[in-house]
Amino acid sequence: MSQDQVAAPGSGTLPPFKPLPFRRPDMEVRKKKDGTLYFRSRTSLGSVARSIPHLLDERASAHPDRPWLRQREPGHGPWREVTYGQARSLTRGLAQALLDRGLGRDRPLMILSGNSIEHALMSLGAQQVGAPACPVSVAYSTMSSDFAKLKHCFSALRPGAIFVQTMDPFRKALEALPLEGVTIISADGSPGSEALYELAKTEPTAKVDAAMYWLSSASVGKYLFTSGSTGMPKPAPQTQGAMTAQIACRQAIELEPADPDEIPVFLDWMPWSHISGGNVNFHGALASGAIFHIDEGRPAPGLFQTTIKNLYEVHPQYFGSAPIAFAMLAEAMEADPTLRKAYFSRLQYMAYGGATLSDDLYDRLQALAIAETGQRVPLITMYGATETQGVTMVHWELERVGMVGLPLPGLTLKLAPTGSKMEVRVKGPTVMTGYLNLPEKNADAFDEEGFYRLGDAARLADPDRPEAGLVFDGRVTEDFKLSSGTWVSVGVLRPDLVAACAPLVADAVICGQDKPFVGAMLWPAPAAFAAALQAAGGDAGAALRAMGEEIAGRLKGFNATQGGTSRQVGRFVVLSSPPSLDAGEITDKGYVNQRVAQDHRAKDVAALFSEPPGAGVWVP
Repeated sequence: MSQDQVAAPGSGTLPPFKPLPFRRPDMEVRKKKDGTLYFRSRTSLGSVARSIPHLLDERASAHPDRPWLRQREPGHGPWREVTYGQARSLTRGLAQALLDRGLGRDRPLMILSGNSIEHALMSLGAQQVGAPACPVSVAYSTMSSDFAKLKHCFSALRPGAIFVQTMDPFRKALEALPLEGVTIISADGSPGSEALYELAKTEPTAKVDAAMYWLSSASVGKYLFTSGSTGMPKPAPQTQGAMTAQIACRQAIELEPADPDEIPVFLDWMPWSHISGGNVNFHGALASGAIFHIDEGRPAPGLFQTTIKNLYEVHPQYFGSAPIAFAMLAEAMEADPTLRKAYFSRLQYMAYGGATLSDDLYDRLQALAIAETGQRVPLITMYGATETQGVTMVHWELERVGMVGLPLPGLTLKLAPTGSKMEVRVKGPTVMTGYLNLPEKNADAFDEEGFYRLGDAARLADPDRPEAGLVFDGRVTEDFKLSSGTWVSVGVLRPDLVAACAPLVADAVICGQDKPFVGAMLWPAPAAFAAALQAAGGDAGAALRAMGEEIAGRLKGFNATQGGTSRQVGRFVVLSSPPSLDAGEITDKGYVNQRVAQDHRAKDVAALFSEPPGAGVWVP
């Protein structure tokens, strides 16, 4: 087979994986009489850094002239950058300026805009003087009509200052907040704000050094708000100890690099208002002395092209994103061998998260890797939460995807029998001690042994070998029973259903509690709907009908391969309006709240189960 031919894995002996730079798992598993399982790695944690600001100081001393962050000028222009040494100087000036404006432990910094060099500088400047930084989802300011979640976050936080990249996109959101006594800072000094780079010229005094001296593992470095998928977002304190312990957990499984002089290169889009982007990826890159390229692309139609353009130029050793991004990337590489060559030129492994990656997409990615490199490239994943940092990780080669791995060193994972599920709970140095000012929520968040309840379920990949790893088994509260008494596992069925309908369906809401069959509300994939709309001459109703007919055929085939009613879709409807952020149907990370969506679309749910079926309801 020539280098430009791409064939799916499956025939003959597959080539080996590229070696992962991680230790193999060494797990101790203990079982109680009631079936509760406890998992703990035998690998020791190792040293834990003092704080994230101290880490920046260490990297600036080690390689002051190395670029730390790079970001494109507008319009996909040239890269601008800040070195580790420059960042240390700029953040010290900002730290003093924030002290002068009264920021501190009880007057944090709120950040409304997305990832940027200036966002990072503001965050580290605030943390140096013990003022927690709190990046909130950009969607709360720019995609909301009532700013309810933003107002909630502001009220919970009571910030002393707010940072935005530039004022205009955030003026309406800011006007909705009571800003008396709050300093507004922007990167460009837009009217109504103070200019970041002017503040950075402030001469640091001994007060900055004193504040750094008093930073401890208990100091709150950030507040990250939960995604709001189960109610209003909750502020989870991110202590310096929890954030640096996360780094130590990851470093404990890392092998010595094959080339110690090779500088790690990151290209990442994941929002810093969430744990994966803001803590796991951002802090991990800082700890490794990496060059971090801020990717302004997104895994969405029309936006992912920016990521592709960056990949032609930036050749990371690791690439992580959501499964939908890998689907777009695979399609682009299948059409463009030049992109394929650039992407795999230094790639050691890929990482996905946020949803299940389908076997079909896994095979396509491996076919591309084999065609370009002659080897397979491992696909790994990490599982965690805002309250816990990263908990489990797949850090060994697997033939298939779908596993969430095993707990990282330093953490104890507990699987507790809860109904028909095994609920995931965790204890360790990365876990928060409690939400800010929410004693009622804190009482419910931890069990009698002090383990944080994640609300997710997991099952053993191999019941006879618990150390073989864990598989995600949905959310404990999402599952329901049909009228027959049969349980429906929503977290397992939903991604399988979406995969069976690919690329027509973006996501699904699974319905049917106390009903005789499973129903589904389906959101059409934007690209598929656009194609159907064009074919229908702009008639949206005709486009939805055409998609419904094609999806019905897909689901008829899907149902024929399933073993029982809990895995078969009896009826479905193709939704004509997108999921609502304001209503809480979806978070900005793309997680769909199944219960809220059903409540918000009660008429559609009723139509699924009425006799005869309501208008727009399809029977596969």
